[in-house]
Amino acid sequence: MAKQFGGKISKEDITKYESSPQWDGKKFLNLEETTMDISLASLPKLLYKQIFDRKGREPKTKLPILPFDKNAFLAPSDKAKFIWYGHSVVLMRMNNKTILIDPMLGNDTSPIAPFATKRFSENALSVIDDFPEIDLLILTHDHYDHLDLDSIEKLKPKVKQYFVALGVERHLVKWGIPEAEITELDWWDMQTFGEISITFTPTRHFSGRGLTDRAKSLWGGWAFKTESENIWFSGDSGYGEHFKTVGEKLGPFDFAFMECGQYNKLWHAIHMYPEEAIQAAIDGKANKIMAVHWAGFALSLHPWKEPIERFAAEAERLKFPVIHPKIGELFTYSDSKTEQWWKEIE
Repeated sequence: MAKQFGGKISKEDITKYESSPQWDGKKFLNLEETTMDISLASLPKLLYKQIFDRKGREPKTKLPILPFDKNAFLAPSDKAKFIWYGHSVVLMRMNNKTILIDPMLGNDTSPIAPFATKRFSENALSVIDDFPEIDLLILTHDHYDHLDLDSIEKLKPKVKQYFVALGVERHLVKWGIPEAEITELDWWDMQTFGEISITFTPTRHFSGRGLTDRAKSLWGGWAFKTESENIWFSGDSGYGEHFKTVGEKLGPFDFAFMECGQYNKLWHAIHMYPEEAIQAAIDGKANKIMAVHWAGFALSLHPWKEPIERFAAEAERLKFPVIHPKIGELFTYSDSKTEQWWKEIE
């Protein structure tokens, strides 16, 4: 179990963090005050509901994952191609580079807890066997539902390079990834990779894998820009002014993946309601979007379909362009995938 926590913070790490405007000497900070309304008094009831009150929060049958077609994925294209694997896992082909974002493909997002939080799909880890070589693996932050030990270990032989949030490198190094393959980025840092400008963008969230490392690494989203396309992965976030800043600095975006799901009034500051996800996309100057951070795990108390139902309803109300690809389905943002496939599943 100790391995799950990742790497401990060294003096060298602290020295590196001190150069970040986000580091206050002890921890990383959000751009605006961010607190959660979880008291010691409310915790037992919350934990009881999380562990035992599962009705409606998980699908009655496992969500299918469409098979991976390697030839179709790698075929030359003048548009970026994507596959979503539930929650926040996105496999992307852009500028002839294969990029994998937040590959939590494991079966349990609570590996250190006494009760498992099981994935809505079966055998997701096995899709890695079919993946091509991964030119770049991207990590938004170090929470268990985004950074998964089982997935990292299985992916290790396929991955050539890693771009991660500042502070996340220590976990990968602990798990045997060579430091030379890892690049850490602070907010607004930009790296060029295969003629793709990749920028780490601010979000309103937090980090940590244990009791002592809360906010000891950074969190954020990612923007990917070429001469012809501009793609944005919003990252986990509460609503805030940073979305407008992202749009002003890096937009407009042809397409964006917007965090939508696992929200609750007690932690509203760090996870948006679905309607706010649409507004964040508008603020960020995204032209077309899809919802991520749902259809993977029951990490909050809402019904499993609620995030996408509210997201789709708000998009329809505002006539905002959205697509709803199935889990494992290959698509481009110009595709017209508006079928609400989840309605056929209880």
